Amino acid sequence: MQIKRAATVSYPFSDDNSASLTTRRPFKMPMQKIKSMLRTFAKGSTSDQREQKKLSLYRLAPLFLLMLYAICSVIRLASSSSYSFYLAQATDSFVAEMSSDLESFTTHISSNLNYLQASEENTAHRCSDLINGRMVRMSSFGDEGLLCCDRSHNRTDVCYMRGDIRTDANSSSISVYGAGPWQVPETIRPYTRKWETEIMSTIDNITLLPVASSINNGSPSKACEKRHGVPGLVFSTGGYTGNLYHEFNDGLIPLFITAQRFHGEVVLVVMEYHSWWMTTYRPVIRKLTNYKVVDFSRDRRVHCFSEMIVGLRIHGELSIDPLLMPEGIGIQDFRALLGQGLGDSQLKPQEARPPLVAPPPASASHSNRRCSTSKPKMTIIIRSKSRVLLNLDEIVKACEHIGFEVQVLKPKRGMPLTVIHDALDAADVMLAVHGAAMTHFLFMRPRSVLIQIVPLGLDWAAETYYGEPARKLGLEYMAYRVRPGESSLSKEYHRRSPVLMDPSIITRQGWWETKRIYLDRQNIKVNIGRFSRVLAKAHSHICKLYASV
Repeated sequence: MQIKRAATVSYPFSDDNSASLTTRRPFKMPMQKIKSMLRTFAKGSTSDQREQKKLSLYRLAPLFLLMLYAICSVIRLASSSSYSFYLAQATDSFVAEMSSDLESFTTHISSNLNYLQASEENTAHRCSDLINGRMVRMSSFGDEGLLCCDRSHNRTDVCYMRGDIRTDANSSSISVYGAGPWQVPETIRPYTRKWETEIMSTIDNITLLPVASSINNGSPSKACEKRHGVPGLVFSTGGYTGNLYHEFNDGLIPLFITAQRFHGEVVLVVMEYHSWWMTTYRPVIRKLTNYKVVDFSRDRRVHCFSEMIVGLRIHGELSIDPLLMPEGIGIQDFRALLGQGLGDSQLKPQEARPPLVAPPPASASHSNRRCSTSKPKMTIIIRSKSRVLLNLDEIVKACEHIGFEVQVLKPKRGMPLTVIHDALDAADVMLAVHGAAMTHFLFMRPRSVLIQIVPLGLDWAAETYYGEPARKLGLEYMAYRVRPGESSLSKEYHRRSPVLMDPSIITRQGWWETKRIYLDRQNIKVNIGRFSRVLAKAHSHICKLYASV
């Protein structure tokens, strides 16, 4: 008796009722019957599919012919000249309409937040142009008051105001009336060392307030006590003011960059005003403004303007980028302004001074003969607290031996800036140890020589703050880098100490450690033999200039 195998068929079920169904007895069917059923189903299925494919092809054929006819008709119509014209016109109109819709969508959004964002996008890239004078006004805002700020620079923030502008020293604020409702108050510290959090915290903060209503509509406001017919420029003389380098780098040069486009027709409004600062730099300030300087904190009157800039532009260390200035103005123009303000009109004609352009090469004998009858002038600027030249007398003798006429100058607080300017404007060579007094190189004529004695650990600072800027001014820059044996630190540290052998280990610890060791505790005694080679090179350069006169 043959026994037939049976197949077990399981019915699908969900996980929820699986527990109750697992106990059911399975339904069994002979295996041969199952195979027979599957073969029959497969044959029927294949036959049905073939019939359906045939019917589908018959139905699609007319549709395909209709589509082909439509395409041919469109091509034939497009080839006619009249239709092409209208088609192109319609296309252009559609594109223009779409562009207009997109522009409207991005600038006219009903949501207050989106409206604010769209307005900011409109003004952000234009605010810089308003500050720089490349744009007179923004037509999209009509006659309404405007407040915008350019905070894109890592060194400084600068804001621009236009409209009915009124100062309030009591609240340290400036308001612009008739401003658009989308504008928001701004706060700014108008000093050019934005990245230095510690020093910026000492700068007075000023609030700029956009007021939606105009004075004529009844907004409460103090009456104007002093109305100015020219723009105002607000900046601070706080921070590092008191250090010569910072007075020029953070103050005077940025002031020139920002104010020069007004050609004197601007009122300077100074926060953290120092009377000594004004006394020192009055001759320069008078070249930047034709009006009395306003002491913002002490002058409590309400000053009114129609245009104002708050903050100063800055380009780099003691430098001006001509590409960022109108008419390509550069650091040479700032130097010329210093000459106009500080120069001595009684100076004799400068026949023996170097020309502003490089001369053709001259023979050594010719140069020496010319220098023997007119010695080049060397001005040595000395220090008294740190980085002192311990063998100054030997240095002076070496300079004289090379052929220089030497003047030793020790700048001090209260010394008229005109005295220092006249000494360096007449000098052919300036010699100094790295420090703030090096800033006086700005008084020198192009093609003159600047020699910087660079103490241990100060290579980067010497090049960044004075070397590169001096070259931009057009000076012949020479650096004398001190060796460990020439530094007084060699008497305090072992000769294999990183302080002497690898200063980078110390400087990587930060500015304050660099300052503590290399700036505050180091004096210099140069090797006269090695130093004389630098002096000879400077002398040769000047003599070649003399020979071309």
